Parts: sequence; structure tokens; C-alpha cells
Amino acid sequence: MLTKNRTRLGFVAGFSVLVLIGVGCAPKPEPATFVLTNGKIVTLDPAKPEAQALAARGDQIVAVGTVKEIQEYVGDATEVIDLEGALATPGWIDSHLHFMSIGQAKLNLDLTKARSWDEIVAMVGEAAKAAKPGEPITGRGWHQEKWDKVPEPNVQGFPIHAALSKVSPDNPVVLTHASGHSSLANAKAMEMGKVTAKTPNPPGGEIVKDAQGQPTGAFIETAQGLVQGALGRAAAARTPEERKADQMKVLELANQECLSKGLTSVHDAGIGKGTIDFYKKAIDEGKLQVRIYAMLNTGNMVLAEKGAELKVTGYGQNRLTVRSIKRLIDGALGPRGAWLLEPYEDLPTSKGLNTEDIAELKETARIAVENGFQLNVHAIGDRANRETLDIYEEAFKAHPEAKDTRWRIEHSQHLSAADIPRFGRLGVIAAMQGIHCTSDGPWVYKRLGAKRAEEGAYVWRKLMNTGAVISNGTDAPVEAVDAIPSFYASVTRKMKDGEVFFGDQKMTREEALRSYTLNGAFAAFEENIKGSLVAGKLADVTVFSKDLMTCPDDDILTTEVLYTIIGGKVAYKK
Repeated sequence: MLTKNRTRLGFVAGFSVLVLIGVGCAPKPEPATFVLTNGKIVTLDPAKPEAQALAARGDQIVAVGTVKEIQEYVGDATEVIDLEGALATPGWIDSHLHFMSIGQAKLNLDLTKARSWDEIVAMVGEAAKAAKPGEPITGRGWHQEKWDKVPEPNVQGFPIHAALSKVSPDNPVVLTHASGHSSLANAKAMEMGKVTAKTPNPPGGEIVKDAQGQPTGAFIETAQGLVQGALGRAAAARTPEERKADQMKVLELANQECLSKGLTSVHDAGIGKGTIDFYKKAIDEGKLQVRIYAMLNTGNMVLAEKGAELKVTGYGQNRLTVRSIKRLIDGALGPRGAWLLEPYEDLPTSKGLNTEDIAELKETARIAVENGFQLNVHAIGDRANRETLDIYEEAFKAHPEAKDTRWRIEHSQHLSAADIPRFGRLGVIAAMQGIHCTSDGPWVYKRLGAKRAEEGAYVWRKLMNTGAVISNGTDAPVEAVDAIPSFYASVTRKMKDGEVFFGDQKMTREEALRSYTLNGAFAAFEENIKGSLVAGKLADVTVFSKDLMTCPDDDILTTEVLYTIIGGKVAYKK
């Protein structure tokens, strides 16, 4: 009798469950560990472009939908954040920056706001008073085109070192240009670097000299190594423990700066094996939250012999990947180091500098294509871009079996009209920086003239029309790592004086968002795990104080990052 009753009760219970399922009462899903709710969530998923809420379990998204749908995932231990209507997007990706340099810049003199050479000299003078004799003084961020007046005396617009040397006689001083492609040094730094009137220009560089042949203190492109190397030797006097502590402090500063600006991933443009090992250590110790896609800046011999050993994929729960190579074929436009097809408008004796031997670059391309590396070449001038495209095309023709290479040109700033269609045809990614357009715009005309500027300067729309993918970034610390001004520049092309720099090349809001998310993921072969908010992808999210997709243009610049979420955990909260 008891057995029968149990059987009957079991049948009734089972029948009841079937009835409940039949009327739409599915079992409640397993609780999520993290939920965002009550927001405007732009997913970049064509199947569900917008949602109100998102659930993650561990580091992955498990569901995206309405507040009611996601409420089903809330359990007793779920962390829930009420967005209160704020905008949430896929985590932002800066596709070209220099990670450790961001942290180092926090320890240097900040010259970005200096409006004259006299102001910089005064800053160095104050630093020298506080420094010990022989202690290096470094700074970064000056730009002669942004000063209120041309310094006197000068050569090519660069100041002479005399005033700088006078206020810092006992300390080597090296001040790096905002672009990173030139430096100003004092007499002590030149003495340590053994730079004299007889010192020849190194390949791909220039020691700027006066009419008497004396070094002025300005060093362009590869010539910077003469004085920077001297500083490096001075720093080497510190103990290994002190150097390691310095390095970790720099990393932590860079990590926090990126998180505070809403970045969940960054592409680190040029590191060596030692930095790879250091990043792994920092990840293991929980000190590096930002995800890094790093580019190797290693010689051809090492790449050929040990390239496979240097590859890293998804280390530390997708915190570090290394599968690309970085090279520089020219310099920057500001110090007239960009390699041009025709002379500079404001210096007819120069077409810029080729900073790396073409034969060496062709060998790099061969190694890359034969070993499955992505190749990313810095090219700013139109000659540099053409030469790079030629190298890429030659490598692709020699290896037709190589598919989905996604080789990149970093910056792609100034192009000949004849070369623009080649990006789309060859599948070359243009890794550009929106902020460079409006930051450089006021003096691009001086360097290139109006015709060349209109034809090929920061031509985002022309490139996209060829089918090329554009990924966005800041090139920090060349510019501040803040993505919001770069987003603003991408959709307005409005310079500080209010003038619009060839507005027909603007991006739409969605295109700009893609350039900072899904396109950045694609440029790193990571679109299957990041770049859009879809179940199964990493729960990397950036939350903003204003709706970047609809707010008036001028409101974009006052938008703040409220949360930076990496792997379903809050890494930064305002």
C-alpha cells in the first residue's frame, strides 16, 4: 500500500512539473555571480543590439536581456549593480599605446601643458634644485607647434640647449617630444652620451646641429638613443631590487590609469622578452587587471630562432597574448620624421626619415608570414605607408596559403590617394588614433600643404569605404590614454579652435564605438571572446555617465567613466 501511494504521489508530482513547463514556467537558471541591470546596454550584437540587463557567471556572460529576464539569474550571492539608466557598452579597447610608458610618464615632468620653452626650462630648474647631483631628470609631452612663440635662438624650430644646461649643470636632462620621436637634451646628457660636433648621424636619425656644426640638444628619431642610452646607464647603478620595485610601481600606475579611463584591454605596441616575463609575474601576483595584447619588438635573428617560444595565448585567464611583431619604418610628422613622397611644405630640403632598412623589413615579413605572426608596422608618412603596403603585398603573393593574416599599419596617418584602396584589397587593418587628427590638425597644413592634407590625412571614411577595418586608440603617452576625447574626435573632427578638419571623414557614433570595441578585438584575433556583449564572451564592460550614442556632441567631452568591469568583476568604480 505504501509503495503504491509513493508511486501515485510521484506520478502526480511529475505530472505537475510537466504542466508547469507546459504553461511556460521553466526551472530558474543557475544564479549568476554578477548582474548589471536597469541600464541602456549597447551590445553590438546584431541579433540583440540593445538590452536592459546582463548576467555573468565567473568571467563570462551567460545572458543579456530585459530586467525581468535577467532577474531570474539573481541569487543570494549575486553581485548586482543598478545602472540607473546609464550607458553600458562592451569593454573599450585601446588598439595602440605604450603601456609601461604610461606609468613612467606619471613619474616624469609632465610637459604636455607647457606653452613655451621658457616655461619648460623653469620646470627643469625647479626639478634640478630638488635632485641629487648626477640624478637624471626626465620629462615628456612638449610639442613645439603648441608653444605660444618660436624659441629664440632655434634651429628647425627646436630650441638651443644653452638655457636648459644653465639651470641643470649637474644633472643629465632628456625631455621627450609628445610623439616620442624626438628629444631635447642638456649638456650633461650629451657629455654622458659622448655627443660632440664630430658625432655622425645614426641611420634613421638626426643630431640637429647649428651653423657651426655644434649639437643643439635636439635629437630626432634613432638619434635619441645616444642620450637616452646614457640615462639608462645611470639608472643601471640602482640595485636589482630597486629596479624591480621601480618597474612594478610603473606597471601599477599604468594599470590604474587605464582602468580609470574605461579600458578593459590594450594593445601594447612594442615589447621584448623581459617585459613578457614581467607581465606574467604581475598577472600571477594579481597586480595587472587590464588585458594586454602585446607586439614583439625583437630582432629578426631572435624571431627566426625563438619566435615560437615567445608566443603567448590567453595567459592568466586571457590577461596576456603575444602573437604579433612591431616595426617602425618612419618617424612622426611633428618633428618632420614622417617619410614622405614629396618634401615637407615647411622644410623643402627634407622628405623625412626611413628608420628601418627595407631589406630587414622584408625579412621580418617573411618570418612573420611563415610562422603565423601578425605584422604591425608603424607608418605615418605617405612614402612609409606605400613601402609598407608593398612589403605586405609581396609577402602575401609569395605565400598564397596564408589566410586571415590581419596585418596592420599602425597610425596610417598620411596616405597617397593611390594607396587608400589597397588597405581594403589586401585586408590590411588601419590601427589609427582619432585624437591625433584633431590634436595634429592645426599644423598638418604647415607640414603637408592643403592639397595633401585633404587627399590623405586621417581619411577614416575613405578607408572604411574600401572595406578596411579601423581600430582606434590614443598612442598614449603621446596623447592622454583617455578614450573619450578620441571618441569625440572620431565623430566630430573638431579642433580646439572649433574648426572641423575635413568633416566628410567623420565616423558615426556606432562606427566610433566599434572602432574602440569590436574592431579592436578583431585586430587582435579576439572577436570570439570580446568586443561585443554576447553570451559566452568575456564579461568586460565599460559604463558611462552619459549616453555617448545620443548626447549632443559637446556633452561627449564631459562624460565620465562610472565603472570598468573586467571578467565580471568591478576593476574601477568612480
